[in-house]
Amino acid sequence: MFAYISRRILYAVPILIGVNLLTFALYFLVNSPDDMARMHLGAKYVTQQSIDKWKSQRGYDKPLFYNEKQTGLKAITDTIFYSKSVRLFVFDFGNSDNGRNIGEDVYQRMWPSLAYALPVFILGMFTAICFALLLVFFRSTYVDLMGVVLSVVMMSISAIIYIIAGQYLVGKVLLLVPISGYAPGISAIKFLILPVIIGVIAGLGASARWYRTIFLEEINRDYVRTARAKGLSELRVLFAHVLKNAMIPILTGAVVAIPLLFMGSLLMESFFGIPGLGSYTIDAIQGQDFAIVRAMVFLGSVLYILGLVMTDISYTLVDPRVRLN
Repeated sequence: MFAYISRRILYAVPILIGVNLLTFALYFLVNSPDDMARMHLGAKYVTQQSIDKWKSQRGYDKPLFYNEKQTGLKAITDTIFYSKSVRLFVFDFGNSDNGRNIGEDVYQRMWPSLAYALPVFILGMFTAICFALLLVFFRSTYVDLMGVVLSVVMMSISAIIYIIAGQYLVGKVLLLVPISGYAPGISAIKFLILPVIIGVIAGLGASARWYRTIFLEEINRDYVRTARAKGLSELRVLFAHVLKNAMIPILTGAVVAIPLLFMGSLLMESFFGIPGLGSYTIDAIQGQDFAIVRAMVFLGSVLYILGLVMTDISYTLVDPRVRLN
């Protein structure tokens, strides 16, 4: 197993290098350091002296990839790419273009992201599995048909519609909970109730359809027919046999999402004013803060690859044949 996991981790290295290079190249194709300086200075007419000073203070006065004025290794290390992107591989995020420490910001903002994403992940999985089991129990009936139609309709509605409708109904009409804001500690619950409910509803349609497909595949297998032949009730067959065996693909598929919980949700955090990593990324994109953008893209890539490795590990635990591939 160690060799199998080592290969999967080594496969991730060129992927991270490619993501880092692509992010850097795309950003500087759109914005030159001079453009970044003009935007951050905010003045209508900015002198070249002010632009040069801004770039010098933030390390953008160097060449992008190769410094012809230097010799040896310094020709590569004394560049914007090395100072701004290569250090990410040792998780040195550095400072934002506004002077804030990105590492400290990530540490502070990942907790609100987790406070939102973790309940959505757990409640969403539980609700979707229960709904899918209900449809399978009433399979080939009008209940199943209406459930599938409802799932497709829910999948077709944009998450923004759920957010706007939820904020208007719960926050404006019923006045049950705040529609925006956040507070530390236990006080955060009243701010998280609405976004968590909307997050669960927005993902219910797609998840329920996927789980229903898995359950229907399991319910036609020989061991299920054997259980029925022994006189077991349909409910016991579903929960004691079908659900148990279907949890293998469900859990291995869910493992990949666990590391991404730290990133929260871009839409939800922005609309509900949750100071997590999602809103942090959106604010950085709007403010053209390259330091934060490339740090968040790199961190997201690392977490996604970590999720894939965890998925591979979970497969090796439930199916030893995978170790031979």
